[in-house]
Amino acid sequence: MTTTMKAPTTGITNTLTANRLPKWAPVAAFAASLAVVWGAMTILQATAGGEANLAVVVVVALVLFNVLLFVLSYLIEGARQARNRFVTSLVYTAFGLALLPLISLVVTVVGDGTKRFDLQYFTESMRNVVGEGGGALHAITGTLLITGLATLISVPVGLLTSIYLVEYGRGALARSITFFVDVMTGIPSIVAGLFAFAFFSLILNDPGIRFGLGGSVALSLLMIPVVVRSSEEMLKIVPNELREASYALGVPKWLTILKVVLPTSIAGITTGITLAIARVIGETAPLLLIAGFATSMNYDLFAERMMTLPVFVYTQYANPGTEVQVYLDRAWAGALTLVLIVMALNLIARLIAKIFSPKFGR
Repeated sequence: MTTTMKAPTTGITNTLTANRLPKWAPVAAFAASLAVVWGAMTILQATAGGEANLAVVVVVALVLFNVLLFVLSYLIEGARQARNRFVTSLVYTAFGLALLPLISLVVTVVGDGTKRFDLQYFTESMRNVVGEGGGALHAITGTLLITGLATLISVPVGLLTSIYLVEYGRGALARSITFFVDVMTGIPSIVAGLFAFAFFSLILNDPGIRFGLGGSVALSLLMIPVVVRSSEEMLKIVPNELREASYALGVPKWLTILKVVLPTSIAGITTGITLAIARVIGETAPLLLIAGFATSMNYDLFAERMMTLPVFVYTQYANPGTEVQVYLDRAWAGALTLVLIVMALNLIARLIAKIFSPKFGR
């Protein structure tokens, strides 16, 4: 005769899995908050006469979401887990609030800019155009020429300065260069335009001078500190063992820099240069001062006024004609073009960093 023994029940539960909110609870809480706020805003706006603002709805919904999730977690999971969820939700809320203006900007620019994003806009200038029609070919050309020359000026100066600071610079001179680079990093763009205007006015004895070269010089003043700082950081992370190995083989210092240090850091340097171009390509104030604005094509950087996309957007928006909407459509299309150019530059920077980054393997 056999007997079966039953395991005694202790009544102990696993506190790591008991009383936990399901994984979909935060998503459901945010959806419920969004629905409640949207409904309340819609009712309020309907009684007052108007439409619910989507940005306000999202902000209020995020606040309500934090409160709702904390209360649910406190009631089900306890005070400790509720505090953890509250802090985590605050992080996601901060990210959402930071992302909200960017999304709003992109939606607005794309929605309003596509109205004139046509072939005519990219193949015609504003010469003899006072109403509908016309395009921004002269502004796009001017932007590419001025920014390209600014890059040719800034990259050698900035790269050689960073090489000096990392490889050769010691003492008061290096500290002075670093100090002035830091100062240049924070100067307003209008100051760079005023400097270029005053410099060429004195040199060429022309108080009303306006030309593309001056715009390139103004932009290079803004680009150089960015190139110096980014290149300096990339050169610093090159392992000293690579330099020492080259010196041990009898390679001189200048050739070590050229053949070892620069190829190792070329990906980061190129990325920094591309981001510096993206930083200055949308500047308006210095170009308005020294490059001026025009309605026709100008391929000569050394003579006459030259239009750029930021100045084109500003003039179309600030000085509309009798048909205001036509000018605003051209301004929004110019803004969309600038956004696409900056996006393309950032994608190129990422691609260059991926292609030229050093490959380590056995």
